[in-house]
Amino acid sequence: MIFILAVGLLTLGGFSYIKLISNPYPELEEINGKDLRFKELNKIFTNIAEAKGAEYAFEVLGRAELPPNTDTHLLGHTVGDVLYKDEGVDGITVCTKDFRNACSHSIVVGHFLKNGENALGDIFEACQKAPGGSGAYGMCYHGLGHGVLVYTNYDLEKTAVLCEKSKPVKQQGMESAECIGGAIMEIVGGGQHNPEAWAASREKYLPGLSNPLYPCTASFMPSATRYHCLLYLTPHLWEQVGGDSGNLKAEDFESAFRLCETLPATNTKEEDACYGGFGKEFVTLVKSRDIRQIDNFSKENSKQVYDWCLLAEKEEGIKACIRHAVNSLYWGGENNVDASVGFCAKIEKSEHQSECFKHLSEIIVYYSRNDQNETAKLCSKIPENFRTYCK
Repeated sequence: MIFILAVGLLTLGGFSYIKLISNPYPELEEINGKDLRFKELNKIFTNIAEAKGAEYAFEVLGRAELPPNTDTHLLGHTVGDVLYKDEGVDGITVCTKDFRNACSHSIVVGHFLKNGENALGDIFEACQKAPGGSGAYGMCYHGLGHGVLVYTNYDLEKTAVLCEKSKPVKQQGMESAECIGGAIMEIVGGGQHNPEAWAASREKYLPGLSNPLYPCTASFMPSATRYHCLLYLTPHLWEQVGGDSGNLKAEDFESAFRLCETLPATNTKEEDACYGGFGKEFVTLVKSRDIRQIDNFSKENSKQVYDWCLLAEKEEGIKACIRHAVNSLYWGGENNVDASVGFCAKIEKSEHQSECFKHLSEIIVYYSRNDQNETAKLCSKIPENFRTYCK
């Protein structure tokens, strides 16, 4: 009787149980293999998050087969926006580091849009809880920059002032620089919140070849934030030389690299940012902008990024491109170090390979500085002849 009852229960409940296991995310059926535009995907993920919660929507986003060049980071913002509506600033405790900290970005953006400058204290506390490695705190303030620009109706001068105010007392001071980086990223490739104001702002602040590195060189841009401004301006440089964002070619990069040469030769820090921004973007570009695939960086991907960096021609420009490609691959210690090691190993010229492993060693030590065992474990991945830097 017990056996028959057990079978009966399995029979009664079996169909729904098997269906749940075999198809736990039915929404994937309307996404996978479909040629969906970003606006359509944006609506789909908003609906999923509103119907079943942001955590569930993030799981679907992590599994979805999306068209090439879909910005999964911005889709993560979309889901995070719903999370903020549901849970407010405390929603950051639900966030993960996935999609390059998109969730924590959304939380601080939403809180600033709702409360303005009065939100900065809450945002400081929230950013300290941002999930991820030791770099997550800074990336949280990068997310804030998106929101500050929107809050000012895409007025970059006012944004620069508010980003300066975002620096908490006795903190490192990089908060305002990260904030500007987020604002520049928003003005170059955002605009979802107010397309009309965004378009007008681009006309004002992105004049093109007449002043190719503006607004980073503008008098209203605090000197301490110009580095991050240039680091996030790169896609606009490609745009200026006629590159098609959906089909960029090596000649576009080669022409755009020349725009970095308009910086004063003595300004090595800003030069590093200008050339380095290319390396940062190349890592995601070679993966068709699917940041979920960065840990699966192939030998072919590594060679392609290095070949693109060589188009800088100037030696310091090439090295800056390589260093920032490593930064993008390792992403504050949140990505698997194997992808970065594989990238450096694929570099042919010994001087460039040495620069790559030296920089990787430095950021391994920096981001794992609170855990000596983790540092030792990660440093063991570095080839022995370069390991002296990794201590």
